[in-house]
Amino acid sequence: MRTPYLIDLVERRWLTVYVPLFAVLLYLPSLMILLFSFNDGVYVAFPLKGFTTDWYAKLAANGALLQAARNSFAVGLFAATVATVIGTLGAFAIVRYKLRLAKAMTVLANLPLLIPAIILGIAMLVLLRAVGFDNSLRAIAVGHVVVCTPLSLSVMLSRFVDLDPALEEAALDLGATERKTFFVITLPLSLSAIASSFILCFTTSFDEFVVAFFLSGPEQTLPLYIWGQLRFPTTLPMILALGTVVLGATLALVVLSEWLRRRGPKMATD
Repeated sequence: MRTPYLIDLVERRWLTVYVPLFAVLLYLPSLMILLFSFNDGVYVAFPLKGFTTDWYAKLAANGALLQAARNSFAVGLFAATVATVIGTLGAFAIVRYKLRLAKAMTVLANLPLLIPAIILGIAMLVLLRAVGFDNSLRAIAVGHVVVCTPLSLSVMLSRFVDLDPALEEAALDLGATERKTFFVITLPLSLSAIASSFILCFTTSFDEFVVAFFLSGPEQTLPLYIWGQLRFPTTLPMILALGTVVLGATLALVVLSEWLRRRGPKMATD
């Protein structure tokens, strides 16, 4: 019979093997993108032909790429704003008013996260065509709102559950209306979660491909532009450089989003 000390020792040794292996499997592809973005040749192969930063310089001179980035930025801003507003109001109603169908509403709101992306893309294409939307950036923006709203709802639900209702009750006892209490007490205490929700929704929209693929028209988002350029082998190094930039920016935004979410109501009282 093994003692608890031996069990702990075995578990620690297992973790010393598992954690590095997991990290390698998770981050090695991204590291390869970073490495080959500095390759002086157009072929992805070892050994590297040489070291260069020319591919990064070419990004700034590519007008089509910059336009696609602007399109993604605009769509992301719209989708993140609308999804955060819907998620904030929906989460507040579910938590504070204890609606009879709150659980059913939460499940329905999270369905876009469970439906395969290709099915969701086809469904959005059929629906938007039926209501008069042509394939365009507007259609992509609407589709991304559907994709991002469950993310916002989940972030805001956790915030409102953790928020002490006594603070709102005190404001109501002092004569404030429910609307004033929401804007003066609840929202300021939830700013960190709202910012986290916005950043998370923006990065999700900016990187989303499948729904955008079905709803796109003449104007492309950045993921669609990258997909189109992969047909040309000579543009691969520049795409790898672009992927490195997008990956770094996305990682920074996700870390910021998580930091804001963990900081919680403290932000409003600092």
